[in-house]
Amino acid sequence: MDLSNIKILICDDSILFRRQIKECVLAFGCKQVFEANDGEAAVSLYNEYKPDLIFMDIIMPIKDGLQALIEILNINNEAKVIMISSVGTQNYIKSAIEAGAIDFLQKPIEPEKVRKIIKSAL
Repeated sequence: MDLSNIKILICDDSILFRRQIKECVLAFGCKQVFEANDGEAAVSLYNEYKPDLIFMDIIMPIKDGLQALIEILNINNEAKVIMISSVGTQNYIKSAIEAGAIDFLQKPIEPEKVRKIIKSAL
């Protein structure tokens, strides 16, 4: 799986989590990774860079991940968004999938799960 030309956006209010997932995707060969610390910044970065894949936390300040997901899908209904949460309740998963997320990742993440999700999404 060649990820060298793939653009990935990571949106999470935790800098440690963003660093962790960024290191994963860089190790898989991705060279273009953008980071946002809230949903509002994610929508702005999506508009600017049009990433191929987005990892989006659900619970964030300013604008939560579900709101950002809906806005991004209004811009491009084919955007590929994977929701991430440490909460992981069935309600969050259900809401994210109903809103248009293509998958859901539970914190803490495992690199192999991230690889599988990227492979199936792309």
